[in-house]
Amino acid sequence: MSTSSRPSKRLPVLPIIVGGIAILLVVAVVLTRGGSDDGGADVGETAAVEVSGNPLPYLDDPATDPAIGSAAPEISGVDFDGNAVAITNDGKAKMIMFVAHWCGVCQSEVPEVVEWLTGDPLPEEVDLYLVSTGVDEARPNYPPSEWLDEEVWDAPTILDSDNFAAAAAFGLPAYPYWVFVAADGTIAGRVTGGLGADVLDTLAVNLADL
Repeated sequence: MSTSSRPSKRLPVLPIIVGGIAILLVVAVVLTRGGSDDGGADVGETAAVEVSGNPLPYLDDPATDPAIGSAAPEISGVDFDGNAVAITNDGKAKMIMFVAHWCGVCQSEVPEVVEWLTGDPLPEEVDLYLVSTGVDEARPNYPPSEWLDEEVWDAPTILDSDNFAAAAAFGLPAYPYWVFVAADGTIAGRVTGGLGADVLDTLAVNLADL
């Protein structure tokens, strides 16, 4: 999708967020871990992910993110029950949260998001997805399926592949990682760190208005 003929849609609150959560960043780049290109053969803690579109550049500085306004990749895969899940350019804005089971900030962020969702805060124009990635059975809080089940997570979830194809496609630098996609399928913002309910409320409303 070309975006050169129109201005980029950027979430107006992101510069404030970037300054406010810098100390919460979790430096946990794990994209070099080995694995097959098509992920796990069976549905378990990882699974095959199909990626289409151009990958986003690695996120360095959210305040000057070169991905803003570019087309978001589309990914399809399965959840922990083997049900098909896809994040596509379907005309709806999206909030996508990438988490790793062993990430301490993720372990704090997930229950906050679960509690936030109980208040039905998402505008009808906005969908929320979780991508379970960075899976490593040698690290704490494994397996992610049990962790997310204990947290009563019920929003759509995609399992990343063994070689983290979904995370790489979205330019993940650390966990947790949030990607915000406008209704036209372009990137509106990316940021790492825990956000919390108040910030998510603002971002959801802003996304719906883009």
